[in-house]
This record gives sequence, C-alpha cells and structure tokens, in this order.
Amino acid sequence: MNGSDENAGRAAQSKRADARRNKETLLDAAAAVFVTSGVEAPVRDIAAEAGVGLGTIYRHFPTRADLIIAVYRHQVDACAEAGPALLATSATPHAALGQWINRFVDFLVTKHGLAAVLQSDNAGFDTLHAYFLDRLVPVCAQLLDAAAASGEIRSDLEAYELMRGVGNLCIGADNDPRYDARRLVELLIAGLRRPH
Repeated sequence: MNGSDENAGRAAQSKRADARRNKETLLDAAAAVFVTSGVEAPVRDIAAEAGVGLGTIYRHFPTRADLIIAVYRHQVDACAEAGPALLATSATPHAALGQWINRFVDFLVTKHGLAAVLQSDNAGFDTLHAYFLDRLVPVCAQLLDAAAASGEIRSDLEAYELMRGVGNLCIGADNDPRYDARRLVELLIAGLRRPH
C-alpha cells in the first residue's frame, strides 16, 4: 500500500468519525428538544439546537419516526455504556448501582414523551422494547451481581424485577408536582442494602 492509499484511508476514517460525532450531536440535540417540547417539536428547533441545517437532519433521518427511533436507541446505548464505567469508577458496587439507577430514572422520565409515540403502529417501534431489555437488563444484572458479591446487598433480586419496579415508581412523575419518583427510587435502592 503506498502513501497516498494510507492517507486516503486515514481521511476516510476521520470522515467517518466526524460523521458519527455529528450524528451523536444531532441525537443529543433532538433528545434535549424532545424533553422540553415533546416529540412533535418542529425539526427546525432540533436543527437550531444542533447548529445544523434542516437538510442535515433529513439526510440522516428522512422521517420523524426515524429520528425518534434513533434518539431512543442512542439514549438506551448511553445508559447501557454507563454501567461498566460506573462500576469501574465508583467507591462501591452499591454506589455504582445507585448512580446507574439515577441515569435509568432520567432515561425513563425523559422517555415518557416518546412513550405515546412508541404505542403507534410503526413497525420500527416494535423492536425498541426488545432492544431496551436486551441492552439494559444485562447491565443492571452486572451491577446487582457486583453489589451482591461485595456483600452490600441481598442477592435474591433479579435485574428485570428491579428495573420494572423502578419503572413503575416513575409513572406519573412528570405530571404531578407533589410526587417525587426520584426520592422513592432512592429509598428502594437504599432498602436493598444488607443491615450491618
């Protein structure tokens, strides 16, 4: 391989990395707009938040459904990737579990805007629930296993069961100012600890 081929290869890799970063910036911007304005927010608002033109958004996501699905998957991926990172950097496995559950609550509360759309007939939405479970249940299980192995929490709790319980505590959190789902979730996580 000669030098110009190597340079072309590096340029192509760099271009792909830039495109990936740009797409992530777009997805972060769309998620932020969805949280404040709902999933029906004008695409121009998302373009303005991301600092790009409308054409850029439509090139990546030809329909609103494509954009919504991509935002959802992006948020699921970020939540999944946070688990191992928190386990590596937190003081204890229980602390990592608590921090991850906080991120999961953030995801659930901000995702409520997507929930109504996800009930629609679009076939692309059908696979999202399975994606959510496939990506997040193993991460939660890893955190639970680590906290149980360290002796911090009881070991008889399944990841799906905990995630479902947290999800149930988050229902209605966004439309009742007197209800603090985060506080109840914190109590739930604190309650997993073994008594000393």
